[in-house]
Amino acid sequence: MIKFNNVTKIYQPSGAIVLQNISFEIKDGEFVSFIGKSGAGKTTLMRLILGIEKPTFGEIYIDQVNIAKASLSKIQELRRKIGCIHQDYKLLSNKTVYENIAYIMAVEGKETEEIEVQVPSILEVIGLHEMTSKFPGELSGGEQQRLAVARALVNHPQIIIADEPTGNLDPYNSYEVISLLEKINKNGSTVILATHNREIINKLGKRTITLENGKMLRDEEYGRFII
Repeated sequence: MIKFNNVTKIYQPSGAIVLQNISFEIKDGEFVSFIGKSGAGKTTLMRLILGIEKPTFGEIYIDQVNIAKASLSKIQELRRKIGCIHQDYKLLSNKTVYENIAYIMAVEGKETEEIEVQVPSILEVIGLHEMTSKFPGELSGGEQQRLAVARALVNHPQIIIADEPTGNLDPYNSYEVISLLEKINKNGSTVILATHNREIINKLGKRTITLENGKMLRDEEYGRFII
C-alpha cells in the first residue's frame, strides 16, 4: 500500500537534510511504529505520506500512485483514504463533541441521515456517548484525544496516521489511545504510529522502524525501543 524508495528530503534554503535514503514498504493492515528522538524525521515522514511535503529525491507510492508526481486533485483523493491523529488534537473548540464529528462527515459530503447514524455509533465505540453536548474545553486531555481518534475514524479510512498521539497524555490515557489504535488495526485499517514513548513501543511488540538524524537505523518485525 505504501512504499518509500530511496527518499531524501532537503529543506531549502538552509540545505538541512531531514531524511536521507529512506526505503520501506507497509502492507495493507499492518501496524507500524516509527520511533526516534525529536528531530529524527518522524513528522516529516508523515507529511510526505500525506503529500503535504514532496521528496527532494526518491519516490513515494500510495496504492501504486507516485505522490511525488501526482496532481493536487489526485493527492486530495488519496488523502480521503487517510485519517490523522495529532498530538495537539486539532478539535473545533466552538463545536460540541457531536458537532466535531458531524462536521468531518459533512465536509466529505455525507448525507444527514448517515451522519445521524454514524456519529452516535463512533461515540459509543470510543466511550464518549454520554458527552455529546459537551465542548472540547469541558473534556479531559484523554477524552479530547479520544474525540480526535473518532474524527479520524468516522469516514472509515484505509490508513490511520497517529503523530505523537500520546505526547500530552498521562500513562493511563496513553494506553487507552493505543488500545483504540490496536482495535482499529484489528478491524482492518493500516496504522502508522510516530512516537518517542519507550513504554508504548515495548508493550506493543509490533513492527518498528527506527530513525536517527534522518536515517533509518533498523526495521524490526517485533521491535523494541533501542536508541
